[in-house]
Amino acid sequence: MNQKIETECVSVERETHKREAESESEEHLVNAKKSRTESSNSGKAEVGIDNGAKEVTFNIEADVAEDKGSRHTMEDAWVVLLDASLHYPGKLRCAHFAIYDGHGGRLAAEYALKHLHGKVMSAGLPRELLDVKAAKRAILDGFRKTDESLLQESAEGGWQDGATAVCVWVLGQKVFVANVGDAKAVLARSTIADGSQDHSNGVNVLKAIVLTREHKPIFPQERARIQKAGGVVSSNGRLQGRLEVSRGFGDRQFKKVGFIATPDIHSFDLSGREHFIILGCDGLWGVFGPSDAVDFVQKLLKEGLPVTAVSRRLVREAVRERRCKDNCTAIIIVFKHMSNS
Repeated sequence: MNQKIETECVSVERETHKREAESESEEHLVNAKKSRTESSNSGKAEVGIDNGAKEVTFNIEADVAEDKGSRHTMEDAWVVLLDASLHYPGKLRCAHFAIYDGHGGRLAAEYALKHLHGKVMSAGLPRELLDVKAAKRAILDGFRKTDESLLQESAEGGWQDGATAVCVWVLGQKVFVANVGDAKAVLARSTIADGSQDHSNGVNVLKAIVLTREHKPIFPQERARIQKAGGVVSSNGRLQGRLEVSRGFGDRQFKKVGFIATPDIHSFDLSGREHFIILGCDGLWGVFGPSDAVDFVQKLLKEGLPVTAVSRRLVREAVRERRCKDNCTAIIIVFKHMSNS
């Protein structure tokens, strides 16, 4: 799709303290903190696209909710950046969203949170004109450099934490999704060309599309790679009998036996049929199927609930009603499409 792209993002300053829950029933369950990273922001961003016939404006709204479930500690970390240009200004503005699911601690997750996006930007994420190959190279390079520096710091600090990741970059009208491990991104896409949220016939069914590929030692492709590296997939399906995932940041003690931080990267255009993306750690997807989650979110959005409330309801449903025992974090990114002739 050859389009002239002009983007204008409105950044909304995030609070530097915990936001109190909006109701008592949610207060002790879903902690939608806004202080995970100083550069995070939430709210709306507007992306305008001139396709030669009409201008399409994408209002992007996003927010996050989290709960530690029955775990003693919270090892997830997240980023919500509507204006993710950092110190790399350009005509092509971008947004960035990510969930890092830590294991063995949260040091690796926190490290990736602080450094990945900056390394992707410095690796050459396009800032003027969209170049899909260059964007994917930058993301791949950013993952590699983040893992290398994380491994060095963990060796010096004597810690062995690891973290899976699911990340999204919105560059103009193009969305890039990258993941390592078992965190997932699910897209809600309509079969109706007009992406507006309201349809008079009421027949706008959204299809759930999984944008990520899980990396687990038991999968044939991952098993073969691990065995080639000298690693073992035990009878319990784990790497060296311990790790349930085969890719991620950190876990330096497993790097020589096939544990890598090379992400799968997928991209697609915002054409007017895309309604929202749900990012979630494996805790969320352990109790929600992709279609189930899309239906749940769509229903609440149709009722007019803001994205903040929808993300909290989704996590509350996962933990309280569906008994998610793991840490549970979800980011909802909503695309509202408005066409002006």
